[in-house]
Amino acid sequence: MSVKSPRSPGTAAAPDALEAVGMAFKAAIAAVRRMRGRETHHPGELSYAQYGLLFGLHHGTPKSSRDLAHAADVSPATAAEMLDGLAAAGLVARERSHEDKRVVLTSLTERGLTLIEARRALYEPRWRAALSEFSDEELRTTTAVLRALRDFFDDLAENDEDLVSRS
Repeated sequence: MSVKSPRSPGTAAAPDALEAVGMAFKAAIAAVRRMRGRETHHPGELSYAQYGLLFGLHHGTPKSSRDLAHAADVSPATAAEMLDGLAAAGLVARERSHEDKRVVLTSLTERGLTLIEARRALYEPRWRAALSEFSDEELRTTTAVLRALRDFFDDLAENDEDLVSRS
């Protein structure tokens, strides 16, 4: 998928602006890793990754373990194990797809939805405050930049074998 730049065609960003985006992106990724690394696992509390799986289901459409794993940035095996625990806790329901019996679809239970809505109510005001100084246009531009970065890294991952074999 190609991302359309909000700038006019043929307008290139200055090298130092590109470097600044790269450095800010790396710093943001590092901050997320630090947050995930500081996570403590207390009995009865969910991890960042478990919340990632639950938030992947927030819009009501049942999803496969593979889709949820991708959204939560965990391996499919890890997602399947976590989803088993979330099902045992009554936060998700799992059932085989009617179209493909090999696929297990997961959806939020009422309890899971209540938990996600409480978490969202806790963090959304902080999220909005962190981004409040930016206009809607700036946020749309940021979205386009982040999508372009996602596509760049997905493309690198898909073509990594080609790059390694040429070396």
